Amino acid sequence: MNDSVYVGNAGKDAALDRGWLLGHFKDAADPRHSEAVEIKWGVHPRGDQRVQWVRGEERTALLVLISGRFHVQLPRRSVLLARQGDYVVWGHGVDHSWFAEEESVVLTVRWPSVPGYAVTPAEGSARVWP
Repeated sequence: MNDSVYVGNAGKDAALDRGWLLGHFKDAADPRHSEAVEIKWGVHPRGDQRVQWVRGEERTALLVLISGRFHVQLPRRSVLLARQGDYVVWGHGVDHSWFAEEESVVLTVRWPSVPGYAVTPAEGSARVWP
């Protein structure tokens, strides 16, 4: 067995770490540890939203819609991802938030992977839509 190989399932593994599959927060011995990039398999029920904007963003992000309808809120702009494969990229210094208009699955890639953005589950998302 090669310890630098990990085989998994995004749906199952994401449930273990709030959606995150790869990044600085994984154990250093885990092949999924990276300070260069973070990857998240986000499964969001209808009405799920981030209740705090990310402010002072130091990363670049790519968010790709796998299924559903998902809004990304950016300063002075709201982006609707409605078709599989729709995506948005934002860079260093661009604050953001999001909400799921329908049950949605999104793949997020952020770089670099840096600490300081985690919020507790209680403050990180809410289900407020009907």
